[in-house]
Amino acid sequence: MKRSLLAALAALFFLSGCAARGPDSGPAAQPSQSAAASSAVQSAPEPPAPTPSEEPSMPDTPETRARALLADMTLEEKAGQLFFARCPAENAAQDVSAYHLGGYILFGRDTKGKTACGLIRDIASYQEAADIPLLIGVDEEGGSVVRVSSNSNLRERKFQSPRAVYSAGGIDGVLADAHEKDLLLRGLGFNVNLAPVADVSTDPGDFIYDRTLGEDAQTTAGYVSAVTEQMAWDGMGSVLKHFPGYGNNPDTHTGSAVDDRPLETFQTSDFLPFSAGLSSSRTAAVLVSHNIVRCMDPELPASLSPAVHQTLRELMTQAGRANGVVMTDDLAMDAVKLYAQDGSAAVLAVQAGNDLLISSDYRAQIPQVLAAAQDGTLDTALIDAACLRVLTWKAELGLL
Repeated sequence: MKRSLLAALAALFFLSGCAARGPDSGPAAQPSQSAAASSAVQSAPEPPAPTPSEEPSMPDTPETRARALLADMTLEEKAGQLFFARCPAENAAQDVSAYHLGGYILFGRDTKGKTACGLIRDIASYQEAADIPLLIGVDEEGGSVVRVSSNSNLRERKFQSPRAVYSAGGIDGVLADAHEKDLLLRGLGFNVNLAPVADVSTDPGDFIYDRTLGEDAQTTAGYVSAVTEQMAWDGMGSVLKHFPGYGNNPDTHTGSAVDDRPLETFQTSDFLPFSAGLSSSRTAAVLVSHNIVRCMDPELPASLSPAVHQTLRELMTQAGRANGVVMTDDLAMDAVKLYAQDGSAAVLAVQAGNDLLISSDYRAQIPQVLAAAQDGTLDTALIDAACLRVLTWKAELGLL
């Protein structure tokens, strides 16, 4: 525990050296600024007392801030906010303003070989280009999925898998590990970690097993609850994946996966970690897989299925998170291409009930969403509702 804390403090100290300092940011500038501020406060006239006829102001909450912002946004701006885009290799800062993007997800390509200072500068340039602060996400699960700690310039060693950390140190070890990740990621400029994996798997033969805790549903639920609560305390957005539960399905990056398990299995096992994570944190979102889950929808992948999203919203409501954010897995994956014959996977995803769309081809998908909204194929009320939830999540993360 002490070793993890020292490592985290060392990381913060290291990263703090990359912060830009303006001409007035030094210690000598602070006393005069404080004195000026104090003088201004003392000399400022007192505001007039409210009269009985004045109506009380709306409470300042994440949702009211989001609603106020939404009211002044154009359709193009709203549509752009729905895209949690894969960071492009070129023109990343320009695309932020051109497409009004909701955020960027950085992959190994985007962190490879970078120094901490270089990565901080890259992310800062994206934020500077944004009218509305961006979600900046990354998959830093630990183990086989480590987009940041795979770069030894950013961390000496890769973060271990959740199963390895839990086996060695129990839940205390898991929390220390999560805290250290959060400090490192926040120091670099990230505000969302697409973790923890909430899937239940106890069979080493399962495709998803290496990314899970490797324990039963109850134990996994306790783990997910603890991790999401820690991440919320650290100011890091969490993403529970992959709803409705990956099970023993194959890799959907390369093709379709059909889940034939009965609904009862999901209700008594797979749903438990998702419910636990949602109940423990107001800053936890949910990512929906591309698996076809026959007991909920025999035709469409979960990510494009209104029936699956209705089930998820009911689960979120029970957890007190009716308006939490729901996002797709990457819409460029092979498992969804067959279901969008006109190329508008994003339109189908919004119609299904998603708020955020993870997309590698946002430059093609955003114009299709706009066209569908303008010709009436896509109800603009769905865009408004999704955008409101995205903006509210940003406010809950302290970005607005």
